[in-house]
Amino acid sequence: MELVAIDIETANHRLSSICQLGVVTFVDGRAPAPWETLVNPEDYFHPLNVSIHGINEDAVRDAPKFPDVFTRLHDMLAQRIVVSHTPFDRVAVGRAAEKYGLPPVACKWLDSAKVARRAWREFAHAGYGLANVAQKLGITFQHHVAVEDARVAGEIVLRAIAETGTRLEDWLVRVGQPISLDRGRAQAPRAGNPDGPLSGEVVVFTGELSIPRPEAEAIAANAGCTVAKSVTKATTLLVVGDQDIRKLAGHKRSKKHRRAEALAAEGQRIRILAERDFRTLVDIENAT
Repeated sequence: MELVAIDIETANHRLSSICQLGVVTFVDGRAPAPWETLVNPEDYFHPLNVSIHGINEDAVRDAPKFPDVFTRLHDMLAQRIVVSHTPFDRVAVGRAAEKYGLPPVACKWLDSAKVARRAWREFAHAGYGLANVAQKLGITFQHHVAVEDARVAGEIVLRAIAETGTRLEDWLVRVGQPISLDRGRAQAPRAGNPDGPLSGEVVVFTGELSIPRPEAEAIAANAGCTVAKSVTKATTLLVVGDQDIRKLAGHKRSKKHRRAEALAAEGQRIRILAERDFRTLVDIENAT
């Protein structure tokens, strides 16, 4: 059995701004040759991202650019089952390829967060972040180091296979099914679709969106997100209008944006995402 796990770190809120890549190939449960590289994103570094992963402009000054590592990355991923924890890494690879006019990688993506939510009831609707799942499963690692995060994502899938007896190929199907296959069991009421791919995320929108705000909120709710009006300690995702994202370098942020950054700096698990990336994320997830 072979699977490949990947994780990326980004320089700023744009998912195309990859500054570190980590890829771990598992063959029969072993990972003989992990690969990690810094990447010069040819983009600015946001202080919040730097505070999370510790990578800055100086660290990547002489690092290869994404096109320089793409051939090796493509060869490692193509025609394989590729694991990432949540779909953000998948979208990031696609965004970076699009940025440089490179072809998409033809592989089968498997979200280890979706696997965890179906393999263990305690992660079904909350607590399925990489660090929490790793802690509960007794997996030690250095968080926000790409190759380490990739290894954990792969190990989560291997643990799920061992504990449930569901084969790797069958997990590709299972993650597209409702979390609970027991149709007679009542679901707790939720603001978002409980079987949506982003169930458990609490999203807030800010800035000028390309579509009406109610439409964006409906899309988010259909994908499983609980939609909130203000940023709180429950918020896990802030979606920023693309026009506002372009103004981030040295310009004023919205009150919601500043609040999200402050909470993230305090250690809250909250991701800030451009609207275009969010729409791509939801489109990909709903298609799988």
